[in-house]
Amino acid sequence: GANAIDSYQPLGIGAGYSEAGVIGYKSSQDGGYPENGYDYSDHYAYPKYKYDYGVQDAHTGDHKSQWEIRDGDVVKGGYTLYDADGTKRVVEYSSDKHHGFQAHVKRVGHAYHPQVYKT
Repeated sequence: GANAIDSYQPLGIGAGYSEAGVIGYKSSQDGGYPENGYDYSDHYAYPKYKYDYGVQDAHTGDHKSQWEIRDGDVVKGGYTLYDADGTKRVVEYSSDKHHGFQAHVKRVGHAYHPQVYKT
């Protein structure tokens, strides 16, 4: 009887499978599309977006926000959150091809620690 290794056959991917395991593509005479039906053209879309959101949950004490804007290769954004010591952390950042990624962090408020009681 044949064992698993003797009966191993490589699996093909769509109609473009060849014996060597290479996916074949049609020539430009055939329309230039790969035989498996997918067009792998590299499309460039100008990157541009803007978003923001926030959380204000009085039950859990979770208060935070974030925003970001991208226009081409320039990204600017920021976020806020409350640290465990009670201070508010405010971070503003930017990134572009000339300056790289830069972040500015500041804390607002005074840190406090809960008093410990011995029983």
